[in-house]
Amino acid sequence: MNVVFTLLTVVQVLSALAMIGLVLMQHGKGADAGAAFGGGASASLFGASGGANFLSRSTAVLATVFLATTLALAFLGYQRPQASGSGSVLESVPVVPVTPDAAAPAVPAAPAPAGGAAQIPGQ
Repeated sequence: MNVVFTLLTVVQVLSALAMIGLVLMQHGKGADAGAAFGGGASASLFGASGGANFLSRSTAVLATVFLATTLALAFLGYQRPQASGSGSVLESVPVVPVTPDAAAPAVPAAPAPAGGAAQIPGQ
């Protein structure tokens, strides 16, 4: 179970980093106006509009992978631990009932000072 959890965590981190990189490589909506006045979009790697389509689809795929791994990790994290050595240490401690005869003897209360008022030490 730990192998699946670790594998899902690695896939989630890698997809998050790749998605961040893809989002940073995409042009904003304001970049289209600059391309109309000779921005050189036709000389790019993917052509005039192929780059935006490829990057947006890749981002959508990575977002889907990220969402799926997040849901899987949440599901695995919600599972109760198995009884094979995992869990709380206190669950394995035996409960010993306390009987009245084994209890400590009661300490007698100190007598109240005369005069009805409590005396403060040092006065």
